[in-house]
Amino acid sequence: MSLPGKLIYFLLKCGFLKRAENLSVDQERKFFDDLGKSQPLPSGIKVEKLTIAGLPAESLDVVGSGNKTILYLHGGAYNFGSCESHRPLAAWIAKILQMRLILLEYRRAPESPFPAAVEDTVSAYQWLLDNKNSPQNIIFIGDSAGGGLAVAAALALRDKKLPLPDALVCLSPWVDLKHTGESITGKAREDVLLTLETLQKTAARYAGPHPYENPLISPVYADLSGLPRMLIQVGDKEILLSDSTRLAEQAQQAGGEVKLEIWPGMWHVWHYLSRFLPEGKQAIRSIKDWLNN
Repeated sequence: MSLPGKLIYFLLKCGFLKRAENLSVDQERKFFDDLGKSQPLPSGIKVEKLTIAGLPAESLDVVGSGNKTILYLHGGAYNFGSCESHRPLAAWIAKILQMRLILLEYRRAPESPFPAAVEDTVSAYQWLLDNKNSPQNIIFIGDSAGGGLAVAAALALRDKKLPLPDALVCLSPWVDLKHTGESITGKAREDVLLTLETLQKTAARYAGPHPYENPLISPVYADLSGLPRMLIQVGDKEILLSDSTRLAEQAQQAGGEVKLEIWPGMWHVWHYLSRFLPEGKQAIRSIKDWLNN
């Protein structure tokens, strides 16, 4: 681990972000929005506000970007997260990948529980198609809940027999809201960001009356055949590590093209701190290399 990585892990272990655990939903949203607004964007990023299917969104673009477009689905346990909170992370991804990125504010629980987020992602993808983006030039990238949402939306598109995007990139994805993976307890002492208690609370808000095993809520229970190629990146200090390993194994068993990267020493969505963290930029460069292969 790099020296900045060791320092950041120490600060996180001291409970910097776990301060948000006992806040109300509105307070959680403000906490993470303020965290995003406190970080400057990398140079060369042009931000344009959009409305997509009635939803707030932003286009982040860089000089020299090609014809490929990223549909970015933010994390936040389906309860919080927004353009404000995730703009810095999205900007680093757009800059390093040299691609236009659409950052979508899908509806959130508890006001809009499942299936709102899936419906909104499908609508945003259809908007891209209607605006002359070919499916082979669209990539879904999502972190945490957004990573699970990327897979769920692809499943919904497959079941609707619609053309699928070129690739799915899942950063520390949350794909089992029932929390049955071994790492949920096995990594509890090492995880500096997530706790089972918090995940259970937000999962209940999102799922509502629907069973957690619904494949569009928890894609680890889905038939994963026929999906686009998939890259999964996860840290080895996450309680959600098993979500990633099980997702990769089941996608491979279903005949999919999958690459799983387990990053030593890293925590949940370490990419978020790419401004300070060499491993964050390295992971995004790994996404670029995989997409270009």
